Amino acid sequence: MEDLISPQKSELKKACVNCGAELLYAPGTTELVCEYCGHREEIIPLENQFEELELKEYLSNMGSQSHREEVTILHCKNCGANQHVEENYKSLKCVYCSSPLIVEDARKEDWILPGAVLPFQIDQKKAHQTFKTWVNSLWFAPNKLKKAAISPENTKGLYLPYWTFDAQLYADYTGQRGDYYYVSVPYTTTQNGKTVRRTRQERRTRWSYAQGTIKGFVDDTLIKASYQRSGSIPQSIARWNLQKLKPFDNSYLSGFITEKYTIPLEKGHLKSNQQARLIAERWARRDIGGDTQRVTSIDVKLTEETFKHILLPVYVSSYKYKGKQYNFFVNGQTGEISGQRPYSFWKIFLLVILIVSIILLIVFLANQK
Repeated sequence: MEDLISPQKSELKKACVNCGAELLYAPGTTELVCEYCGHREEIIPLENQFEELELKEYLSNMGSQSHREEVTILHCKNCGANQHVEENYKSLKCVYCSSPLIVEDARKEDWILPGAVLPFQIDQKKAHQTFKTWVNSLWFAPNKLKKAAISPENTKGLYLPYWTFDAQLYADYTGQRGDYYYVSVPYTTTQNGKTVRRTRQERRTRWSYAQGTIKGFVDDTLIKASYQRSGSIPQSIARWNLQKLKPFDNSYLSGFITEKYTIPLEKGHLKSNQQARLIAERWARRDIGGDTQRVTSIDVKLTEETFKHILLPVYVSSYKYKGKQYNFFVNGQTGEISGQRPYSFWKIFLLVILIVSIILLIVFLANQK
């Protein structure tokens, strides 16, 4: 939760040893690179593994003296996004809706320090080309949209905040096991003008009472930790390989925008409990066995609960057309793309006119014959 965090000194940004410019993370590598002189430095892997934080301590107002960091936040008054913009990032516009972000409105806020980060695997150039190819393939897209997609500054790299939860799950359940069996059922039909009797096999289900106990480890339940009034990340691209997570290092953030979570830990935990119940029901059905199952009651208990605040990569592009905001997204790890799109009224209108004209011409020629 946002009020459970205390300040912690951030790692200083790294400067190029040759020219003094800030080193930026190079996607798909473990290096920092200077965009001015080309100097590269290896990001030294952290020796410690991911640190899972004790959930109970944070939810009961303990643990407030650790794993906190103070960051500068720019709040978008239009869509509500909270963005931490690196000093070298020159575009002071909201990554979601392109509204201007006013530097004077920046404020200091605490956040729970990320425990892990999934570094970008594709760079801005490749992401922008993916956007451009996708936009150019759209039918009936306005010409202004295609022209706007040519501008690389419309493609921005963003680290999204998520919560992950781990727990030992125990559950007692009651339900029913269904086993299929088949019976021969007579019926009549007409064949060659005559009524004949036939039989067919119909499936039935034999139900029996079931109860039991299930247990297991629930690993990395992923819960979105931010909310905006517009620009929600489509579920179709919100899939990452969490096995590639790395222990948090500020170096991976250099040159990108980082979004601060707006869904606090407590609410994220409640959502993870809902996911845990669904997992428990799947486990119960598997435990019941048979051909089909019914779970009539289940009592879920979670123990040894831990959590992490993690950052996941995505590229965002936004475009306004006739007063409406459209967003496009590319998964920064996989390159998957999804987005909203406007339609050109005149392109559709002209196509309809063309189709009607062709039909009228065909009818005219047919009548002439």
